[in-house]
Amino acid sequence: MLALAFVLLTDKEGGQLPPEEALDEAVPEYRAPGKKSLLEIQQLDPDDESLVKYKRALLGPVLPAVDPSLPNVQVTRLTLISEQAPGPIVMDLTGELAALKNQVFVLKEGVDYKVKITFKVNKEIVSGLKCLHHTYRHGLRVDKAVYMVGSYGPSAQEDEFVTP
Repeated sequence: MLALAFVLLTDKEGGQLPPEEALDEAVPEYRAPGKKSLLEIQQLDPDDESLVKYKRALLGPVLPAVDPSLPNVQVTRLTLISEQAPGPIVMDLTGELAALKNQVFVLKEGVDYKVKITFKVNKEIVSGLKCLHHTYRHGLRVDKAVYMVGSYGPSAQEDEFVTP
């Protein structure tokens, strides 16, 4: 459903944050740990058998070399799902993106819908992946939503996330 969402957060002095900043910096005190490559993580604590087994289960087998020109997170498909629509609308992002600009679909105001994002993580672990969803009407932004997708390791299979 297309609706405006207002997030009311305050800064340390009690003043209200602008909505743009409030959505992006919901927990300003959090500091992410230092980034380590997948190879560094796999080589940590080689003597701890249970930790090695846990990392193998979590990260999977060592993947073959990936093309360095590929982005770490590669979105392959977007699917618009609505019970009021005759079927899902699928946008393939692996081909020519200019062709998608000519693909037009109409979504009536008030219709409930979800967006399914199909993506692949290629090289390094991605922690705290977010989805930023902007809704426009006649060229003006009417809604902005930020969804926490999660953390993912590199995999040969594609992962999916469906917005609420």
